[in-house]
Amino acid sequence: MSFAANPRQFVIRFIFIGVAVVILTRLLFLQVFEDKYKVMANDITIYRKVVYPPRGVIYDRKGKPMLYNSVVYDLAVTPNNVPKSLDTAQLCDVLSIDKASFKKLMYRVVIRNGYMRQSPFIEQLDLAQTARFQENAYMFPGFELVERNIRAYPNASAGIILGYIGEVSPGMLKKDRYASYTQGDYVGMNGLESSYEEVLRGQRGVHFLERDNFNRPRDPYQGGALDTPEVAGRSLQLYLDASLQAYAEKLMANKIGSVVAIDPQTGGILSMVSSPSYDPNLLCGSERARNFSKLYRDATHPLFNRAMQASYQPGSTIKPMTGVVALDVGAISPSYGYPCFGSYNACSRPIACEHHDAGHAANFRLALAHSCNSYFCNIFRMTVDSKKFGGVKKGLEKWHDYFYSFGYGHKTGVDLPYEGKGLLPDSSYYNDRYNGVWNSCTVVFVGMGQGELALTPLQMANGMCILANKGYYYTPHFVRAIDSNSKDPLLKQYKEKHQVLHIADTTFSLIGRAMQDVVESGTARGAKLDGVDICAKTGTVENKAIVNGQVMKMKNHSMFVAFAPRENPKIAIAVAVENAGFGAAWAAPIASLMIEKYLHDTIATSRKPMEDKLLNAHLIDKNVYLIDSAQRLRDQRNYELRQERKRLKDSTERVTDSLMVQAWIHRNLSPGKNRRK
Repeated sequence: MSFAANPRQFVIRFIFIGVAVVILTRLLFLQVFEDKYKVMANDITIYRKVVYPPRGVIYDRKGKPMLYNSVVYDLAVTPNNVPKSLDTAQLCDVLSIDKASFKKLMYRVVIRNGYMRQSPFIEQLDLAQTARFQENAYMFPGFELVERNIRAYPNASAGIILGYIGEVSPGMLKKDRYASYTQGDYVGMNGLESSYEEVLRGQRGVHFLERDNFNRPRDPYQGGALDTPEVAGRSLQLYLDASLQAYAEKLMANKIGSVVAIDPQTGGILSMVSSPSYDPNLLCGSERARNFSKLYRDATHPLFNRAMQASYQPGSTIKPMTGVVALDVGAISPSYGYPCFGSYNACSRPIACEHHDAGHAANFRLALAHSCNSYFCNIFRMTVDSKKFGGVKKGLEKWHDYFYSFGYGHKTGVDLPYEGKGLLPDSSYYNDRYNGVWNSCTVVFVGMGQGELALTPLQMANGMCILANKGYYYTPHFVRAIDSNSKDPLLKQYKEKHQVLHIADTTFSLIGRAMQDVVESGTARGAKLDGVDICAKTGTVENKAIVNGQVMKMKNHSMFVAFAPRENPKIAIAVAVENAGFGAAWAAPIASLMIEKYLHDTIATSRKPMEDKLLNAHLIDKNVYLIDSAQRLRDQRNYELRQERKRLKDSTERVTDSLMVQAWIHRNLSPGKNRRK
């Protein structure tokens, strides 16, 4: 048969022959020339050592290390390689544990990872344990030391920002992000450690070592020719100011609340405090699991990042934004005044105002300086009721669009995990709540920062950046550069300028001057700093809680927002102190001292008494512990109810299955049924 007569047959033959040649060639190469696979097969004389690289270091804005790496050793075990003749008593003596603990640890390893996979037996041995095991390692086949790099922190601050590392969990291993990890690997669990895990982690290496007569790894096999070098993690350079962060945490000690300070010109976060805070060193070392449990059970919730997860009614701190919208839509002019004599009575119920003197709200600047509730309730209603929008529902949607563009009602995009988005109500929200029947009086409290509006302190600080920059902001973020490269592609999203609608500069200039009046002659005179034009707004937020089954009026939350200086601003800040009282009493001086610390790097002698007062104040309400205890009891009862429902459901399903099986047997297998005739 000629090729021309039937070419397809010859082509198919050539393809099969070619594939066979390729496979045989590859097998020959693997078995004869490739030493790597010989090593992997010859595990008796060659030790394959996985080398974990040091994680990247994190530095503050001045190059000061926020954390560094410390070398420790885990004792790992492969249960299948442990001989039955193992001298358990000797191993227990070397490790300073008893036999019961040995059995418990081995059982845990087998349950988690089976017999064939190497798993951590004891994590982070102390120096004495490490030295004793190294001397006697040849006596314990199946056990070996694994070098690790753990974190150490030179300062007991910024724990909520930096995060911590821990062993990757089985649930995490099921996610695509952790596909390259194995049980026993360490991974960033929270904070920057989690957000930048792929940057900080580095790349594992593999070294092949020859074993000696005592089965101890010694010299590199073939001079290290087959080794895969480990690659150290990349470092992070932050905008965070370590000294400012530590100072803020001291000011917030024995208080519940948060502080966020941002550089408005970059969006770089200078400080973020969630109080009570914790020492990040507690979550590293062999005691980290126990310490984590204590922190988790703490009634003040130090592991909860209030700065970006807690939502507060902003109170009067929202009034500058209410003014921006009213001015921009043309609902008012700067000269607009309102005759307030202690309350707002235009709706069905009076709304109290702290000021009674005539003329305190004669124009916008005076109204903001005195924080007149009546004025801002009225201009909010004038905004949403404006005829140009065609009804209150469309007017509220317009107001919502403004506030959404200010960064409210959605996540800012900060480079930390688990950010909250707060609450920004729109017309749909009120339609659902009031069955479509509502008006501007129904929602009037929103205009003064109460009602259904809720913001995170991070959103409040970002709002101050918008005012400071006169209409734009950068997404708040911590990382300035990766390995000193500020143009790393991962940081591109934080370089984008976000323009807020198209509000006139004159409007922002008016707001800035009015906020400066708040400090110079208004409700925040205690925050005044010589030589610095601070623009600010105080806030006092009503606070209720359920205590012993009853709704109780608690002390108000103290709130404060600011930016400084007014021209060429360097810092924008938001402070929330829970259950503390007036905004001017606590939040304002904390913010003022932080501004001074950041701009001048010191605190003036004349302001030391104010500083001492704040450092020594204890403002944690005792009811916090009662509320937490009651909440934990409710959570426990709800958990037990869910478990009981699950047991009942499972029991019902089993009974149903049993009945179905019995019915099937009766239909198909009973005597006289389905017999062949």
